[in-house]
Amino acid sequence: MKHLITLTVFASIALYSCTVVRQGEVGVKRRLGKIDPEYVQQGAAGYNLFTTKIIRVPTRTVNIEVKPDLPSKEGLTIRCEISILYRLKPEAAPKIVQNIGLNYESEVILPVFRSAAADVTAKFLAKDMHSGERAQIEQAIRKQMSEILEPKGFMIDNVLMKSIRLPEGLARTIEEKLQAEQDAQRMEFVKEREKRDAERRIIEAEGKKEIARIQAEGEQNAAIIQAQAKKRILEIEAEGKANAMRIEADATRRANDTINKTLTPSILKLRQIEAFRALSNSSNSKLILTDGKTPFLSLPDKF
Repeated sequence: MKHLITLTVFASIALYSCTVVRQGEVGVKRRLGKIDPEYVQQGAAGYNLFTTKIIRVPTRTVNIEVKPDLPSKEGLTIRCEISILYRLKPEAAPKIVQNIGLNYESEVILPVFRSAAADVTAKFLAKDMHSGERAQIEQAIRKQMSEILEPKGFMIDNVLMKSIRLPEGLARTIEEKLQAEQDAQRMEFVKEREKRDAERRIIEAEGKKEIARIQAEGEQNAAIIQAQAKKRILEIEAEGKANAMRIEADATRRANDTINKTLTPSILKLRQIEAFRALSNSSNSKLILTDGKTPFLSLPDKF
């Protein structure tokens, strides 16, 4: 019975001397008040219940939401809502527990953030926090925090300005200014569009003028070519008529030459006799004059 009780006691001690380090955590051993420089990884870990304690420290990304009042360059106080995303380096967990403790958010991270945020926003105008300069402000705060906290084992993943609340009068002024800028941009766009339309109309007018000029030149050239063609046709027709007349005259001349060559004195006398004979057969009165050398043959009895 005594041995059974002893085994039960030892079993209970063994059971309560084991812990589990979950995902996103590391364990830090504290033995007799001293911190072990080696961290405990995820999984089951055994320890001496009477001399040792394992402190679980989160290494996953943690989100801290704060609502600080930050100064602007012109001296205004801006109400903001900002998220700080940070995490611990696993190998730095023992050092953080030993040097800072488990209240590192309130003792280190938030004071560093307030100092860095105030230092950065004091360099920007209030309207910059409400415009496209917000990303630049976030990056500047993150960079300044990282320079201080990374050597201590903290990683600043991001600083996000979720909302900015400007003073009522300033907010109205900024809205009016933004509206005026938008109106100016709109007018500039309209002006640029009208300018492009005017340039387009000028180009179209110049194009039409050029087309008209080319058409006029084409019509003029066509008229000149047509006139030259008509002139050439007339010249060809005149040359053709002249050639025809020359050919006809040459043919007539050749015919006359041929006839003259065939007309001998005997043939001419025969033609004269035939002519006189034809005249003598006519019933009309007639007077024939000759040179006295032409013979009269077979003349009718009554003359």
